[in-house]
Amino acid sequence: MTIDVIEPGLSTTVQDTGRYGFQEYGVVVSGVMDEHAAIIANALVGNNDHEPLLEVTLIGPTLTFRNEAIISLCGADLSAKINGLTIPLWKPIYIKEGSTLTFGRPIKGCRSYLAIAGGLDVPVVMNSSSTYSRGKIGGYNGRLLRKDDVLHKKEAISEFTQILYNYFKSHITTAEAFRYVPWTVSTSLIEMYSKKSPIRFIKGPQFFDFTKESLERFRKESFQVLTNSDRMGYRLESFKLELKQNIDLLSEAVTMGTIQVPPDGQPIILMADRQTVGGYPKIGYVASIDLPILSQVIPGEKLSFEEISLEKAQKLLIDREDLVKELKIGLLLAIRRMEHDAG
Repeated sequence: MTIDVIEPGLSTTVQDTGRYGFQEYGVVVSGVMDEHAAIIANALVGNNDHEPLLEVTLIGPTLTFRNEAIISLCGADLSAKINGLTIPLWKPIYIKEGSTLTFGRPIKGCRSYLAIAGGLDVPVVMNSSSTYSRGKIGGYNGRLLRKDDVLHKKEAISEFTQILYNYFKSHITTAEAFRYVPWTVSTSLIEMYSKKSPIRFIKGPQFFDFTKESLERFRKESFQVLTNSDRMGYRLESFKLELKQNIDLLSEAVTMGTIQVPPDGQPIILMADRQTVGGYPKIGYVASIDLPILSQVIPGEKLSFEEISLEKAQKLLIDREDLVKELKIGLLLAIRRMEHDAG
């Protein structure tokens, strides 16, 4: 199955959940910015969590499907349409061959995840298909999509996906270009996208090296996300964060959500394409539970921070992972019900 890229969009890349295990060799992790939305998108079409999919940023691509396909869109609402008709988020959608998917004005959020049943057929580089464009590795030729690129879908599909195909083919009419299921993802899994700020953080190792005034303002005032923010890092601007005194630090490994403060006092939050090590003071770490919310903040918007304990952050993350597990069980039950009704 092939997909023609008619227009590439602002920044459309193939990503999966990341290239782990190679940071000690200087290889960045990359992967999706919003892992929560990406995992759900893959689950809705019967893919595993790690299956490569498209990360669509702000201005989406125009894609023509030469063959029938089952897709899902999760994350930001970027006004997606098939043949000019609006399609919903957070549902499996069947597309007839020859149909065209377009995106319009961003309504909410920054990044949307397009999963295709079976997954995209791209090379695996160091155990991942994620695109790291600066290093020109992974994804589609190691770069963003371009006009006239041709994407290919893997041929093998899961039993889950086959049942979906059977259901859609028995329900779609000749006049319809697409059809979607009558159910959707629970609001308990997507309601967080209505929350943009504050972003919860855990104290970093140099937190108490900053002045009392800086720490108070850090927890009370807002920062603007600058327009030169990208997948490597979100650059923030507000008051200057000041250290009590200059300190010399050894570079050490960094993770997604690390909040570094360079000499100009304006923090940078490291994101998916972050470098492997950093030597700036770390005032905090964005709690993993809020990384999906952070990834949907649009450059130009403002955000603020709220402290959370490590224990509470861990509990919230475990609770959400349990909800995702429940979703996957619910999807299997829904699919079996479809199979039973069709049979």
